[in-house]
Amino acid sequence: MTPQPTADPPTADPRGAIETVFRIESPRVIAAVARLVRDVGIAEELAQDALVAALEQWPRDGVPDNPGAWLMATAKHRAVDLIRRRDNYARKLAEIGRDLETTAPPEEPAALYDPDDIDDDLLRLVFTTCHPVLSPEARTALTLRLLGGLTTPEIARAFLVPEPTIAQRIVRAKRTLATKNIAFEVPYGPDREARLGSVLDVIYLIFNEGYAATAGDDWLRPALCEDALRLARILSGLMPKEPEVHGLTSLLEFQASRTPARTGPSGEPILLKDQHRGRWNRMLIARGIKALGRADATATGAHGPYALQAAIAACHAHAYTYEETDWKTIATLYGLLAARSPSPVVELNRAVAVSMTEGPEPALEIVDAIAAEPALRDYHLLPSVRGDLLLRLGRTAQARAEFERAAGLTRNERERDLLLRRAAAAEASP
Repeated sequence: MTPQPTADPPTADPRGAIETVFRIESPRVIAAVARLVRDVGIAEELAQDALVAALEQWPRDGVPDNPGAWLMATAKHRAVDLIRRRDNYARKLAEIGRDLETTAPPEEPAALYDPDDIDDDLLRLVFTTCHPVLSPEARTALTLRLLGGLTTPEIARAFLVPEPTIAQRIVRAKRTLATKNIAFEVPYGPDREARLGSVLDVIYLIFNEGYAATAGDDWLRPALCEDALRLARILSGLMPKEPEVHGLTSLLEFQASRTPARTGPSGEPILLKDQHRGRWNRMLIARGIKALGRADATATGAHGPYALQAAIAACHAHAYTYEETDWKTIATLYGLLAARSPSPVVELNRAVAVSMTEGPEPALEIVDAIAAEPALRDYHLLPSVRGDLLLRLGRTAQARAEFERAAGLTRNERERDLLLRRAAAAEASP
């Protein structure tokens, strides 16, 4: 008898695979299910149900060949079951109230094609969670939770606020969307324009979480960057006369172009000054330049914050070496950005540019002037930048202390290792 091939043994401990796949796929699953059930809170619950099913079945049966598709199919099946139960209930109500029905005029037939409509569940989810019935803080927190796949602690870290505050925002936001019966759609006309600012902010924050993860073992989360960049490109096509849409798209194209050079063979972070610029993606840089040109062409006044940040990123993209960087223009642009959208983080970035044009001493004065800002109290990049400036001034002991403080504040393992190495190097400096 010919021996039959045996199935591969189930993965010994698939929990890591399950968590990784769910983190990557949950935004798409939630968005697709929300289109079916018309409720983002219920959609998230159904996605979580699919995760529970995976935790039960994958350790026994092994991780499926296409785990993302498995999660999507499981969540959709549960959504269909829920809709059927709702329909059966509605049908029974209709039978009871049939004698009370009145004849209604026929509905207008739906248009076969609407050129202003787009079929993208993720974008629908963004505009739904950025509805004006929610506060700006709640919009961003909820969208980062549902679309970005971030946990509550990660969102709290991004906002620099306590975790309970973020948890309350998310719960209240989902409840508000459900009780107000908010449509799961991309709005049109003035309604779309009213939500645009929040949508751009959310897309930017999602990209940033992928570009430099706040926590975990990996410094990059490319899937988040890809989703954010794709959404920005879709918005550019959807709203071609909005300069800030093109500004954000340009900024993300430039930032994404650096991805291949931002980590080493083992995933360790590589700082901007040490990156091999030959590995930067020139196609994405070209796209960034083109999008920035659209932002310039559609602007009717002063540039907005995203167009200004894109212009800063363009300065880096145009420099083939770190030494060729036009830091003077970058410092000027950060000054404009600080005037347009003042924040301690912008000032911190401006200090870095100033240090390259005027030296570390005036830059340290800028950093020390914002060191007491509450928003920067637990922001690890503040002591990181300060440590770099102190090191350049020859104050090595203080620099080492600042790098160690920064390492203690970050929750990303890769970044912590980098900062500790910098602390050790500062200690070894003469």
